[in-house]
Amino acid sequence: MKSIRYDRHAKRRMKEREVAEEEAEMAINNPDYIEPSIKGRKNAYKFIGSRFLRVTFKEEIENILVITVTIRKKPFKG
Repeated sequence: MKSIRYDRHAKRRMKEREVAEEEAEMAINNPDYIEPSIKGRKNAYKFIGSRFLRVTFKEEIENILVITVTIRKKPFKG
């Protein structure tokens, strides 16, 4: 399995939104739903605890780069 890296923007958003690296990794490795995004990126969605997590990431040759992390109390879709 590829290692997961976080860009500076993702780390800042995770700190602001109180999202642990383990939660982001859970969304990437075992998503409830995944969809393509812009610029070859993907959005992984995961319901964790009482919130919905969206992790935007890009698969690189040797690792996975997390671009940003967003949370909501209600689902993103529907």
